[in-house]
Amino acid sequence: MIWRCGRFELALSRPLVMGVVNITPDSFSDGGRFLDPRQAIAHAHRLIEEGADILDLGGESTRPGAQPVAVEEELGRVLPVIRALRDAPVPIAVDTLKPEVMRAVIAEGAAIVNDINALRSAGALEAVAASQAGVCLMHMKGEPRTMQAAPHYDDVVGEVQAFLHDRVQAAMAAGIERARIAIDPGFGFGKTVEHNLELLRRLSELAELGVPVLVGLSRKSTLGAITGRPAVDRLAASLAAALLAVQRGARIVRVHDVAATHDALAVLAAV
Repeated sequence: MIWRCGRFELALSRPLVMGVVNITPDSFSDGGRFLDPRQAIAHAHRLIEEGADILDLGGESTRPGAQPVAVEEELGRVLPVIRALRDAPVPIAVDTLKPEVMRAVIAEGAAIVNDINALRSAGALEAVAASQAGVCLMHMKGEPRTMQAAPHYDDVVGEVQAFLHDRVQAAMAAGIERARIAIDPGFGFGKTVEHNLELLRRLSELAELGVPVLVGLSRKSTLGAITGRPAVDRLAASLAAALLAVQRGARIVRVHDVAATHDALAVLAAV
């Protein structure tokens, strides 16, 4: 399986590591650490050295309760970093749900649009279809400000699978080739701890959709609920979650701790 992302063709014969660069003041795990573009750029280079296959830049926090950010502010955070990384040896993804941001970052060299809203914003499908960028379509119930207010599903896996199937079809109908599409079940985005665990248990059912599955469990609150540890102390739990996800069909894991995840996946591959 190949994920085609702009000038990159990512072979998924092994799981890929996507390193997180939060260019925000309020992300749940490392908010504010990399708000300065110089710090974000330095961190991105560190992640590449640690083995990141993809970098995921975000200029707007999507943690539970997060407030929206204006287009101009989001672009002001993200564009200087993208420009500095234009010639990086790995593809740059940008985590955004705004079509205006999508168009601007693709024009500056971003190879992937990572959209928590699965290209449902008006103009988003067209923004990606007009390019050669890859896209990740994520499931989210509600929106960040309210998504964790008692989310309910009759069958969380079936409902997430049906939603992602529909969004893949919508993307293809808009002119985005299947080879450019990945999906993300959206752990923690309008889901309880038990919803997240059920999705992880049955992740292979999402892989049946025939496009790469991307998983983001790193440091999330579900792992805190299981271990009782704060976000900064969830490395062991994050590694366990990444390995379980890969064993159940994930081909890309989005993580904060690239070097440790890279090593854990190397051991899994060797066995």
